[in-house]
Amino acid sequence: MGWALSPMLPNSDCIFCKIVDGKIPSTKLFEDDSAIAILDINPITFGHSLYIAKEHYATLLDVPEGKLPGIIKNLQKVVSALLKATGCEGFNIIQNNQRCAGQLVPHLHFHLIPRRPNDPIHFNWQIGTYQNEESQKLAEEIRKQLAE
Repeated sequence: MGWALSPMLPNSDCIFCKIVDGKIPSTKLFEDDSAIAILDINPITFGHSLYIAKEHYATLLDVPEGKLPGIIKNLQKVVSALLKATGCEGFNIIQNNQRCAGQLVPHLHFHLIPRRPNDPIHFNWQIGTYQNEESQKLAEEIRKQLAE
């Protein structure tokens, strides 16, 4: 699987582990055996929430095979309720992995961000292109990695 780290045990310094354990108060929206959803304390839009794995995994790649479906099984249900409650028309789900990708808390979580037309949230994506046979070479390497 490449650079995946081994699954991590609960981390006594992890703020999300403390929230899951009830040691830090939160505004809980949902809870099942594998995940909780809470309102983000620093929302970028009205209703911005976090969907957090109960077990401590630093990144998506640290989740053991077969565990992810249990973690995200109610994600759609939570997003649907969030949209109805906020009256939003759309949403982003953002899941960052590693600090270079914007992950500030190394514990698997998803940002649920309600969106409205003309809201101030913008992504500064710079569109690129592949040169020559670059896309075919990359696709070939990815398929090779998938086969291993």
